[in-house]
Amino acid sequence: MLGIAESPHFQTLGSRRKSCGSDGCPCHPNPLPGQSRPVRDSTRMSLVVIGINHRTAPVDIREKVVFAGEELPEALRELARVPGVQEALIVSTCNRTELYCCTDAADPGNVGQAVSDWLEHWHDLTDHGIDVRGSLYRLQGTKAIEHLFAVACGLDSLVLGEPQILGQIKDAYRAAHDQGTTGPYLNRLLQTTFSVAKRIRTNTRIGANAVSVASAAVSMARTVFERFEEHTALLVGAGETISLAARHLHAHGLQRMIIANRSLDRAQALASEFNGFAISLDALSAHLKEADIVISSTASPTPVITHADVREALRARRRRPMFMVDIAVPRDIEPEVAELEDVYLFTIDDLQNVVNENLASRREAARDASQMLAREIERFERELRTLDAVPTIRRLREDAEATRAQTLDQARRMLAAGRDAGEVLEFLATTLTNRLMHAPSQRLREAAERGDADIIRAAQTLFALDKPHQADAEENGTRSNDVPLASPIDER
Repeated sequence: MLGIAESPHFQTLGSRRKSCGSDGCPCHPNPLPGQSRPVRDSTRMSLVVIGINHRTAPVDIREKVVFAGEELPEALRELARVPGVQEALIVSTCNRTELYCCTDAADPGNVGQAVSDWLEHWHDLTDHGIDVRGSLYRLQGTKAIEHLFAVACGLDSLVLGEPQILGQIKDAYRAAHDQGTTGPYLNRLLQTTFSVAKRIRTNTRIGANAVSVASAAVSMARTVFERFEEHTALLVGAGETISLAARHLHAHGLQRMIIANRSLDRAQALASEFNGFAISLDALSAHLKEADIVISSTASPTPVITHADVREALRARRRRPMFMVDIAVPRDIEPEVAELEDVYLFTIDDLQNVVNENLASRREAARDASQMLAREIERFERELRTLDAVPTIRRLREDAEATRAQTLDQARRMLAAGRDAGEVLEFLATTLTNRLMHAPSQRLREAAERGDADIIRAAQTLFALDKPHQADAEENGTRSNDVPLASPIDER
């Protein structure tokens, strides 16, 4: 599908976006301009998702909340300044608009409400009498992570298993990263998401014979025309969706294609791949009468094919039928066109019927993928929890390395002074052992004096002392943890 957020032409309601700057407003800056955002501990953060998609709202509602390409950078920056939001990502396509936000707030639900309010404010929905609250879904924590993984794998798409959404999420991540609205949590989460999606597609048949909205449109057209290869297709747009539609049409034997696009150069580039013809959008109405099949997916904010255009084309065609599919959001073809005789007009939502015919072979693969996702989510959350220990492990290793370097330097000086090698080795081993064990031994003694059994038990687990070293015990005739520490040899 075409990523609406990438379009430089689409504009939504209320194109001037400004923060009111007042306390309590969902767009109120946080932090204030000039203040730096504090570094957050990614392991303490929670993911919140606010979204709307093809399952929760029809196209006439979804098109009100898409983010155009030119407004996306500012929208990302403003979203990241909503109180409680530390990192932010916006995914906006034909079938979904989703806001992914990370927060370290005690109550992520409050942040979710603030993000929902911000979405309504950004698109001026209240001022235009548009209520999307009943169509929004809110997810947080594990449910939010599970949703992102499912979306990236195509398990939540209009066409089950379609691969385009993964590329759109990558584009959304790139845009957010460029604006500096991602951080440790989202960076790690998105990289994991991409790896998981790749494994799912490699290890299951969810991507076998992959279909898309474009292929569904072509499949529907083939059911209308008996000698499919003898007809003419007019493709409006030159983006990814139209490119896919052109490939599917060509694969099914269609001989004649006309590509119409705002940029004639892009239309010509695509048309040349299939021996087609390229025209500009200005010439669209003049060539509409040649088309038996029309598939349109542009990013125009207003319809590019009007009721009057189609009526004139039908008159010239002498009642030969036209099959039209409008994949765009907002719509490219005026809805009133459906009222004309001899026109079969379908929107992106109508494709669901075609999609359902292809679901049976993919359901088993989807079940396998869902089971894999459950394991991947558990793995990700486990890895995320291990990050809590990273600063401590790093400090522990740095201290140990400093002790090793100091002791080794002393041993080298002793060798240079002519000391016996065996004596130096004894010094090195004993001194290094004592220095490394001094701090934990001291803390354990202090814990014992306080009667703090928890620390002692934790030390036994940490150093695996609850499992005696049998080999050492058998060799030495004593338990390994009973061996006393020797005094270091004085360096002379």
